[in-house]
Amino acid sequence: MAVLSNFGIPVGASTVQTLMPKLQYRFRVTFTGLGIATGLLVTQNVISATRPSVDHEDVTIDTYNSKIRLAGKHMWQDVTVVLRDDTNNHVILAIRDQLDKQVNHASQESARSGIDYKFSMKIETLDGTQGTGDSAVIDSWELDGCFLPNTTFGDLNYATSDVVQVSMTVRYDQATLNPFANKSSAATTV
Repeated sequence: MAVLSNFGIPVGASTVQTLMPKLQYRFRVTFTGLGIATGLLVTQNVISATRPSVDHEDVTIDTYNSKIRLAGKHMWQDVTVVLRDDTNNHVILAIRDQLDKQVNHASQESARSGIDYKFSMKIETLDGTQGTGDSAVIDSWELDGCFLPNTTFGDLNYATSDVVQVSMTVRYDQATLNPFANKSSAATTV
């Protein structure tokens, strides 16, 4: 088994081995509270999703003859979810219902507080097995306080056979990384 033992980067006295990387196409995105329809039909139509990223403001403190820099307030960056628009309209109806919860464009009414329209979502990296529940999950990102600041309902074109894609930008308040290394479930809030 030369491939398993001869390739890799030696670190100290540890054995050299090849590690399996996470693969981009093994994932699922689930939604809780998106619109009023079930999130399962939206989950089944996900094409791609970006994972969370965070930025920290830079705080500069002037000292005697130099400057030091500290991490200031942080802000989570938006994620993008691209979906197939299905012929039963499950995807666009769920998004329409979510947008109506945020601001009803017909009546010009908006929600009184965030709890009235915000939803949560989970982006899970899978190991490729057909495990049930969390047994196939390598890691997950849980995003809370989500809403849609931007939604694009896709293009139509006589010259192509491509599927219609809906792209939604998701803005959120908090992200939690749950690594399931060796199938343990220690959560880490970043």
